[in-house]
Amino acid sequence: MTKREALVKSLQKNIMSVVFTKKNGDERTMHCTLSEYILPEITGDSTKKENLEVVTVWDIDKDAWRCFRLDSIKDLKVIEKAKELI
Repeated sequence: MTKREALVKSLQKNIMSVVFTKKNGDERTMHCTLSEYILPEITGDSTKKENLEVVTVWDIDKDAWRCFRLDSIKDLKVIEKAKELI
């Protein structure tokens, strides 16, 4: 399993804190997930080619899709397990 695959798997089960360096050099901390219980309904064109150097996630604080480069990650940690919404 690659580093990317392991990260995506963890994001699918958890809400995580990711500290990374943005393209402009600023450091950012993002609380994000890929949990199916939290993600909005996905609509639109899904034919865009996936960039394996970038991970697209749902930013919990901004309620929006955001992404970061794998090589820019400084720190990762699980904040909490994503819970099924009832």
